[in-house]
Amino acid sequence: MSTLSRVLWVISGLLLMAAGVLALLNPGFALSYLAIVIGLAMLVSGVVDIVIYARTSRFLLGSGWVLADGILSVILALVLLFNQTVTAVTIPFVFGMWLVFTGVSKAIGSFDLKHLEVTGWGWFLALGILLAVGGVLCFVKPVVGVVAVGVLVGISLLLQGSMAILKGLFSRRLLP
Repeated sequence: MSTLSRVLWVISGLLLMAAGVLALLNPGFALSYLAIVIGLAMLVSGVVDIVIYARTSRFLLGSGWVLADGILSVILALVLLFNQTVTAVTIPFVFGMWLVFTGVSKAIGSFDLKHLEVTGWGWFLALGILLAVGGVLCFVKPVVGVVAVGVLVGISLLLQGSMAILKGLFSRRLLP
């Protein structure tokens, strides 16, 4: 896997984590501002996944999940960025859908890592499960206060960022 791919994953992870810290430090943000931060972080994450797929699809096990995750992230990011009128109402659902899908795809991808005997595959599984659980929580309690959404968003973005950084750090072990 190229150094560029690893660097892109790490950069994506750092941006997601920065957005997570911002959300945690300012949980009272108006949902429209929070939607812009989330939308931009999701857009970068999705584009990076699509670029990674394009560069590594022949070599990476489960690369279809990387592409699907990237496309869904870009679509949901565009919804958040360009549909501000319904963002305040839909953000828990859009964000929840993103978390469930990416969490499940990362958990499934962790079994490819286990099959390849990659040390640390369990971290991918655990983070994937945590992301999916966070997404389900967004569906179960969509009318939570702005503070709760900000904290959930912050924690979830930190988890997404951690996952992207782990991909960048462990990606060298994914290829023969």
